[in-house]
Amino acid sequence: MMRREELSESTMLRKLTFAAAACALAAPALAWGPLGHRTVAGLADRQLSDAARAEVQALLKPDNERTLVDVATWADDLRDTDPGLYRQTSRQHYVNFRDDQCRYDASRDCRGGECVVGALEKYTAILADRSNSRAERADALRFVVHFVGDVHQPLHASFKPDKGGNTVQVRYGRQNWNLHGVWDGLLLNSTHLSWPKYVNRLSGGRDAERGGTPERWAEESCAIVRDGDIYPAGNKIDDAYLERERPVAEQRLRAAGARLAALLNKTLR
Repeated sequence: MMRREELSESTMLRKLTFAAAACALAAPALAWGPLGHRTVAGLADRQLSDAARAEVQALLKPDNERTLVDVATWADDLRDTDPGLYRQTSRQHYVNFRDDQCRYDASRDCRGGECVVGALEKYTAILADRSNSRAERADALRFVVHFVGDVHQPLHASFKPDKGGNTVQVRYGRQNWNLHGVWDGLLLNSTHLSWPKYVNRLSGGRDAERGGTPERWAEESCAIVRDGDIYPAGNKIDDAYLERERPVAEQRLRAAGARLAALLNKTLR
């Protein structure tokens, strides 16, 4: 028999899925959604060095936060908690490539550092500099945790004409979605797994997934959009599409978790 907390959790996930479908046409989608971002953070947390874990706790504890999972959605939550800061940083959640070669050119694709690649470089530098205040470094950590997740969502590093799939309308059963929303929410939420269960499911990523730079991670995401089957035939999504594409999303989550841990272990050693 399903325990009360499991039933509540499953019901909540179903509600989130339907709520996301209802608003998918109304607003730009946010990468992965809470489930995906917390999964990335949970995977990374398991791979932190003792030194990095101690530094994370020292930075976050004064704000009543302790783990990477606690801050995984902070950069998206700013939309409600600090709309001004959210507007200032909204362009830092993604990067648009201008050609189908998926070659990142900072001067073209990230003017003024206003893209997810430039943001990761900026906030990693702030986090690494111990002459900065605790508050500055804590916010930088929050951005890094979130943006590593963002850059691994393929449609957050794709092409400008369709705004990362936000203008591509698709149909799943009786629900209308935009394609970006499918990748942010439906692919993962349709499993009805909580983030701790997803972390258990995806733990044990390959060592090769730990390396690279934000620039390369963005190019990987772009190549998935360019070379894969993300855009559905006839703009219709079915269960077969979800089953085919979910492993792609899960691989990106696994890689993001390993790479976030490696980045923090290097930065906070």
